Amino acid sequence: MSSHHIVRDDQEPALIIANGASCNPELLGQLLEWSPLVIVLDSAMVRVMELDIKVDVLLGDFDRGFDPEIYKTSQYPLEIVHTPDQNKTDLEKAFDYLINRKIPAVNVVWATGKRADHTITNLTNIPKYRNLLKIVILDDHSKVFLLPRKFEKWYTAQTPISLIPIGQVTGIQSDNLFYPLQNDTLTIGYRTGSSNHVAQDGLVTILHEEGDLLLMECLD
Repeated sequence: MSSHHIVRDDQEPALIIANGASCNPELLGQLLEWSPLVIVLDSAMVRVMELDIKVDVLLGDFDRGFDPEIYKTSQYPLEIVHTPDQNKTDLEKAFDYLINRKIPAVNVVWATGKRADHTITNLTNIPKYRNLLKIVILDDHSKVFLLPRKFEKWYTAQTPISLIPIGQVTGIQSDNLFYPLQNDTLTIGYRTGSSNHVAQDGLVTILHEEGDLLLMECLD
């Protein structure tokens, strides 16, 4: 795995490597190539070191005897950020770190799979950072992000798309989805917009009035 840092611009998305299921090396390599800053959560550091990735920030609560100092030489320069607060996950603490640095966007890998509770928590925490940080969570099968009130993007026909409400989302309207939404309400646990797809090549438009709505681009 090659190191990153082709681009050094804090306007490019940072990259957080969490400790869920690994993604395809090709996907990870593409993200590393354009990431100005790579943050690794302490629980993933051993796995990351095996991939020969240059790490900029090592972040976590450093419990269970974890010693961050042993990585200072091999990863120089390395910023070590100790975040002992047990009221937040390490991923949330990494988001807070980026917000404090005024970095506007981040891609996150290894944040799904392995444990369902971690996956659910990581996805449902995204809306907390609306207007603070643009978060995209990626794995080999999906790309997940929070929608603004009006969303437009060009897609090819048949692209699988799912709309996942966090809580209740009202006033949803869509254009160019096979199963259209017309002033609809979606509620997690009762009705979601799972397994829709793009009707034809062109712009997809999705609007919603209230609530937090995730879009999942399904890649398989």
